[in-house]
Amino acid sequence: MKTIELPLPDDFHAHLRQDAQLPGYVRDLSAQFGRALVMPNTIPPMTTAAAIADYKSQILESASFVRPDFEVLMTFKLNPNYSEQDLKDMMAVGVVAGKYYPAGVTTNSADGISDFEAVFPVVAMMEKLGLVLCVHGEEPGEFCLDREPAFIKRVEILAEKFPKLKIVFEHLSSAKAVEAVKRLPNNVAATFTVHHLMMTLDDVVGDALRPHHFCKPLPKRPEDRAAIREAAFSGNPKFFLGTDSAPHLQGKKECPCGAAGVYSAPVAIPLLVQEFDRAGALDKLPDFIAGFGADFYQIPRTTKRIEVVKESWTVPAVVNGVVPLAAGQTLEWKIRD
Repeated sequence: MKTIELPLPDDFHAHLRQDAQLPGYVRDLSAQFGRALVMPNTIPPMTTAAAIADYKSQILESASFVRPDFEVLMTFKLNPNYSEQDLKDMMAVGVVAGKYYPAGVTTNSADGISDFEAVFPVVAMMEKLGLVLCVHGEEPGEFCLDREPAFIKRVEILAEKFPKLKIVFEHLSSAKAVEAVKRLPNNVAATFTVHHLMMTLDDVVGDALRPHHFCKPLPKRPEDRAAIREAAFSGNPKFFLGTDSAPHLQGKKECPCGAAGVYSAPVAIPLLVQEFDRAGALDKLPDFIAGFGADFYQIPRTTKRIEVVKESWTVPAVVNGVVPLAAGQTLEWKIRD
């Protein structure tokens, strides 16, 4: 039996939903991670300190059954209407970042940004206060495979106009975006998901339609996946883990207009160990899952540890009403209880 000790992972991009489903999703996430950055595209969205504080409290209560020391980093949904005091009030309840959603590009983003420059005054306040700007980088109206590359110009503008602002280009899916982040200044970093590290568009609509692999941004060509894998396995500190784990109940995926999102929380770390191991890059995994992200967000690296054991197990077909990534597959590694 082979055992690997790893730092307790951080997830710098997670969705937890609300209401009755929230506790199960939180428990799945906190079983794999010690700390998570929680996205704000809920209904209603996270736009006030009071709403964010209440959401955080619900998350921590649910996590206490699995990991009482679970840490939650909160985000707010960016719009042009915030005052500096609004941002300070949100920071006081645990907000570390604001999330830029272009209008209509993903789940619950109909109220997203349609006027790019309209949010510049708020972004300037974020730069002043030390808040991170997380960007869902897809250009509305472009062909679906071109939306991320078309958005690169906006990240370049933000990086030039706000040189002290930390910007995370979220869940990269294209070789062009990977190369852009590499050449942009050090205030720009990016997250990779587990599923973009593993999949291409063939895994979504190749030999069959696989609704549980459908996500935004879409996985793309083999060369795009190759660029993501090379960057993840390279040890470049600009790239770190943000799973974008996004649960949707099975019926919301298997329907005429299925929701976008891949539920990776229950399997993220075993799959990453498997992929890094097969690539001969296990030595790069600790920084990717629990180092570079903390450094970029300027929070202490974790001192807690987990053990992952080489032991076969089968991923359940359904977890908390959601079909997870790798459902029904046998994985090589599992987190030791």
